[in-house]
Amino acid sequence: MADSMAQPAPQDGETRRDFLQLVAGSFAAVGVGAIAWPFISSMNPARDTLAVSTTDIDLKPIAAGSAITVVWRGKPVFVRNRTEEEVKAARNVPLSELQDPQPDQTRVKKDQWLVVIGICTHLGCIPLGQKPTDQRGPFGGWFCPCHGSAYDTSGRIRQGPAPSNLAVPNYAFTSDTQIRIG
Repeated sequence: MADSMAQPAPQDGETRRDFLQLVAGSFAAVGVGAIAWPFISSMNPARDTLAVSTTDIDLKPIAAGSAITVVWRGKPVFVRNRTEEEVKAARNVPLSELQDPQPDQTRVKKDQWLVVIGICTHLGCIPLGQKPTDQRGPFGGWFCPCHGSAYDTSGRIRQGPAPSNLAVPNYAFTSDTQIRIG
């Protein structure tokens, strides 16, 4: 009686069909992946783009009181080795006197090194003040002669039509004498 209630054994054709469907589906999935991978991979940034996304800067040649300009993502970046007097002048400014109040300590990672994007926040000019012969304005930082915006030794707007401070890019010290921007 138990034999009459047992399930009928699957036909040999059914198991082959299930196996063939599983294999065909697997091959189709692998084929779709193989076709889609080049398209997905092409959406990643190119190697040359990734190479300019960060910039390493050696700080050893920058003497106290001087600055250099480097290019990062097509923008000028000012790196200044500030003197103790410049740091002191930036720290002694009351925040109430600033158009865009920001303490000097939040704009630097090490007191003597200031890193800012060198684009005036008014109309996108490049301010003067990087060369020793440049006019630095009444606050000793940078001066944009186009419309008269003046920045202090912390890159903060102090006079003129610029609405905000010079931007500080993402950067990190990779050693005591080297930084990486980006």
